[in-house]
Parts: sequence; C-alpha cells; structure tokens
Amino acid sequence: MSQAIKYVQRVNLDSLLPYVGAVILVLLASFAYPKVLSADYLLQQLQIAAFLGVLAAGATIVILLGHIDLSVPWILSGAAILSTALVGSGNPFLAAIAIPAALAFGVIFGIVNGFGVAILRIPSMVWTLAVNSMLLGLAVLNTGGFNPKGESSALMSWLATGRVLGIPSSLLVWLALCLLLTLMMSRTAFGRYLRSIGFNEKATFLSGVSTPSVVFAAFALAGTCSALGGVLLAGYADQAYQSMGDPYLLPTIAAVVIGGTSILGGRGGLFGTIGGAIFITLLTSILSVMQISEAWRSIIFGTIIILMLLFQTLRKGAMK
Repeated sequence: MSQAIKYVQRVNLDSLLPYVGAVILVLLASFAYPKVLSADYLLQQLQIAAFLGVLAAGATIVILLGHIDLSVPWILSGAAILSTALVGSGNPFLAAIAIPAALAFGVIFGIVNGFGVAILRIPSMVWTLAVNSMLLGLAVLNTGGFNPKGESSALMSWLATGRVLGIPSSLLVWLALCLLLTLMMSRTAFGRYLRSIGFNEKATFLSGVSTPSVVFAAFALAGTCSALGGVLLAGYADQAYQSMGDPYLLPTIAAVVIGGTSILGGRGGLFGTIGGAIFITLLTSILSVMQISEAWRSIIFGTIIILMLLFQTLRKGAMK
C-alpha cells in the first residue's frame, strides 16, 4: 500500500513540475518585460503551444509503450502538403476532403510504423526514422525540392487562428483531443494494455493480450496526431513548406519527458505532457523576446531541459 502511495505521489509531482517551471519563467520574465503577464500574450502562447501539444499527445501514447516515434516531422509535413494541395487544386470536392485525407495519411503511416515495430520487430527508433526519411524522399520527388503549391482552407485557418469567446480555437482542439485520449487511456482496456506493455511487454503478451494490436493502434493514433498538427500548422501559415515539421521533433519528445512520462514506458500521462508543451513554448518565446542569439538560445534551452530531467531522475532515485 505504501508503495502505491509513493507511486501516485511521484506521478503527480512529475506532472506538476512543468507547470511550476512555466509559472517561474513567466514571473522572472515579467520583471524585464511586464507584457508577458498580459492576457493577450499568454493566450497567444497557449495558441502556439497547442501545435506542439497536439504532436506531444500522440508521442505520449507511443512513449507509454516504451517506444519512440521519430517520423513526426514528415508525417506532419506530408499531411500539410497533402491538405494544402487538395485545397489549392480548385476542385470543391477535393478541398472538402482535405482535412480527412490528411488525417488518413497520418493513420496510414502510423500503421506502417506499427507494422515495422510489432510485426517485423525492428526497434522503433530505427524503423520510424527510416519511415521519416522515406517520406522526405517522396516529398522531394513530388515537389522537385521546391516549396509545394497550395493553400489552407477557411476551416484549416479557423482551427489554427480562430477564436471562440476569446479562446483560441487551436487551444480548444488540443484540449478536446487530450480529453478524448485521457478517457480512452483511463476507461478502456486499451489504456490498461498500453501501460502494461510499457512495464513488461512479454508478460502482457503471455497474459493473453494481443500486444501487436495495441502497438498498431498506438502508432496509428500518434500518426493521426502528427497529421492533425500538420493541418493546424498549415492553417496557421496558410501554406505548407518543405521541412516544416523538422523543428518539432526534439520539443515534442522533450514535452513528453518533461511532463513526467518515462522514456522507458509504462508511466506517465497527458496532464504532464500538456504542462511540458506549455513550458517549452514559453521558454522559446521568452528567450526570443529577450533577443538572445540563436546559439545562446539553443544552449539555454538545452541546459534548462537537462536540469529539469536531472531533477526528476534524482528525485525518483531518492523515492525508491
């Protein structure tokens, strides 16, 4: 019983850490730049955090399995290119199915990832990186290396930049997605199997669970989230462009791990990931507002993330 209480406390503290870090960041920055405390600035940051948060939500599911998805950049970019190309085709029917087609694109390549990991038993880091490279090659063949032609639809733009009662619509999409996934992971067998596989895949399989099916479903959901992130970013920029997903790979994984989800699988959740996405977005924005050079921004960004991870690791060791 005492072990169970310690486990719950540890999870709660891990998931709260990025929120505490975000509050500290804002308070410290407010001394030099008071505008960071304004509602407009904070809502803008939440809008931007939603793009990262959608990607991190899918990554959380895969990392809970004890795997990792490195195909996020080009599933995102591919979905953005596909959706904007369909809208820019001038065909009303193709424009109408732009978002469903982009999400289907994510599902398909999520299933491809699941096939390599669950059936071929190739390490997820290697397989998903290869899929990412393959998608890059397909995009270059399709566009000739130039930025793709196309534009976002009115719905894509509204999802990314619109507001509902003053609240960014992208934030509402992100929170709705996280709520749906949280219910799925807490109230269905899939959620139990997900964590169980992360703790011990072999034992879960021997207990009668179809572990390949769970892996397929997890990677398909992650692919869908990556594709949705691509749709939102295309709507925000009103276009797709080459490598638009590349800057999101490290922050996506960092948001999940900072939020308390174990990179080894089995422990964590979306509440912490939401905080991780907010923390990373605020950190990036505040460093930019302070007009720190790109080199120093990268150094500070990496150092703060490492310190937060070290804090988590040391505290976990002390609680064992």
